[in-house]
Amino acid sequence: MKIVRLSIPSADDRELESFVSEHFGRAPFYTFIDVSDNGKILNVEVVPVHFSDHGPGDIPYWVREQGGNIVLAQGIGRKAVDFFNQLGIKVIKGVTGKVEDVVKGYLSGTLVTIEWEGGHHGDCGEGRR
Repeated sequence: MKIVRLSIPSADDRELESFVSEHFGRAPFYTFIDVSDNGKILNVEVVPVHFSDHGPGDIPYWVREQGGNIVLAQGIGRKAVDFFNQLGIKVIKGVTGKVEDVVKGYLSGTLVTIEWEGGHHGDCGEGRR
């Protein structure tokens, strides 16, 4: 059985009840969800992000250390997406709402994304492109 580890920047530590953080690099937590190849949720883990200031690549490397395979994020810039992709981590951007709803949408193939219109935050390359 193949397991995928979804990585979702989260606003708080309420597991599936949390909301997706507006920006991947400013999220205080990441919710990691292990999903089997048949779409069953096997495990949910909330991990606090232990650094508030980060440079390019820091969050992607940290997500990889946590075992993340796919990032579901709202705001994320082109440079950050490139870092994730170089590490073999797929990124789906423009994701909003409650973590539980995002996961259900992803698993069912009905996930709706939006174009994020947040501001620019330094070297991460975030914001509207």
